[in-house]
Amino acid sequence: MEKTLVLIKPDAFSKHYSGDIIKRYEQEGFRIVAMKLLKMDERLASIHYEEHIGRPYYNDLVSFMTSAPLIALVLEGEDAIARVRKLHGKTNPAEAEEGTIRKQFAASGSRNAVHASDSVANAIREIHIFFNETEILDGQYHVKE
Repeated sequence: MEKTLVLIKPDAFSKHYSGDIIKRYEQEGFRIVAMKLLKMDERLASIHYEEHIGRPYYNDLVSFMTSAPLIALVLEGEDAIARVRKLHGKTNPAEAEEGTIRKQFAASGSRNAVHASDSVANAIREIHIFFNETEILDGQYHVKE
């Protein structure tokens, strides 16, 4: 089973889309193995977006990502990285396929509702920026009836 980091970004959180977005992940069969609500600060943004430091859009990106709370999740499932990225759709919602999260919830290419890891290496790196090992559930979890 593969794991991926997902962020429900400040634009989607502030418009109360979080529950609908999380429901989409569950409907697609992903298991939520970690989840937290947080407000990203500049230090966390600089770690998560380190490859973007120095690019013309970096300051706007950090300003946006630190502007309001977000939800960080670790999703687990078969081929999770590719499947979540397909479910999200293209970065620009105008180019995203119908039925994707960005087509439904994103306002623009820079205010695009969600983030997902793009490779196994980045998933491992990004998950550990937001979660420590004790916050990630392993194995099956069931509610006792």
